[in-house]
Amino acid sequence: MSLDLPSQQHLDVGSILARHQTTDDANTLASIDRPPSEVEELPPAKIYHPLSIHVLALLMPASMFGVLARLGLQALTTYDGQSIFPLAYVQATGCFIMGVGLRMKVPFGNFYGPLYTALTTGFCGSLTTFSGWQVNIFDSWVNSGQFFRGGLRDFMDGFTQTWVTLVLSLASLKFGVYVCGAVQPYFSAPPPPSKNLRYTLTFLAILTYAATLPVYFFLPGNFRHQATAALLFSFPGTLTRYLLSINLNPRLKTIPLGTFMANSLGTALLGFFHVVQGFPSPVSQNACSLLQGLGDGYCGCLTTISTFAAEIGALKGWKAVSYTIISWTAGQLLLLLIMGSSFWGGHVKEQMTCSFQTS
Repeated sequence: MSLDLPSQQHLDVGSILARHQTTDDANTLASIDRPPSEVEELPPAKIYHPLSIHVLALLMPASMFGVLARLGLQALTTYDGQSIFPLAYVQATGCFIMGVGLRMKVPFGNFYGPLYTALTTGFCGSLTTFSGWQVNIFDSWVNSGQFFRGGLRDFMDGFTQTWVTLVLSLASLKFGVYVCGAVQPYFSAPPPPSKNLRYTLTFLAILTYAATLPVYFFLPGNFRHQATAALLFSFPGTLTRYLLSINLNPRLKTIPLGTFMANSLGTALLGFFHVVQGFPSPVSQNACSLLQGLGDGYCGCLTTISTFAAEIGALKGWKAVSYTIISWTAGQLLLLLIMGSSFWGGHVKEQMTCSFQTS
């Protein structure tokens, strides 16, 4: 099975996240990011190829809105004396919406299948971030904020960010499934969109992303590091993750290889961008904004916690535990190699040295 939904109205989380005994784990993991298909017993006319222009086009604005939501939530929850790290809100919100999307997979398929992928892979995948989580943990280990605390407290801070994120993400995912299951019977399904409306939606989605290029160049420079650079790189990051998932997730029964590769690659790239932003001789203001956009946009959308949590829920027993441990360990080892060697070798500073201010 996959994370598919039978037609019954009342389902528990296990019915959605557990496997059908007649299907292997590889198909389970491969179907999470894909549009609803024959697995959900849809008629052929309502099934969209994973690489259909309608599916890919809707990923464009979905990834943009996901980035904006992440940056907005982080800005809202970052303040002096905050009680919890800002990414906790981001991951919990994205996983909750992911749970809603998983519970609505069949209704999405009966209405317009590409909307399912836009919501789960596009919006939730871009809202949540595995690479940002990993870098924050590593920053805690090395105390990059130069806080007055001992090594044991550095460890506790990184350990706290690890387990709180995992618990929040998995709980929010299941809570989203439950909430959607509770309210869904009170809403009737709308009629599917017409052909003209579907093509219009596809055209507008492409046009929306195309607008990020002039927005990047024509808005004032101080907007670039805040949002416009991230918007420019959002869809390429989401598309890379989606293609890796489509091509690699079906290969193994024990681990979603595509998501693992996307999360590992994005974490390594984000670590590298942080190193470049800490060079003793600061890079230019435009280069600094570009690096920030690549980190927030490309790496943030290339990596995902929401799909990661859904895959943990789809696996069982030690497969879920081993996938979690392998993914976390790989991320930290990559950052140790990239960021740790640069910090401790004295080549770069642990704090950002490049400036976003215009001269």
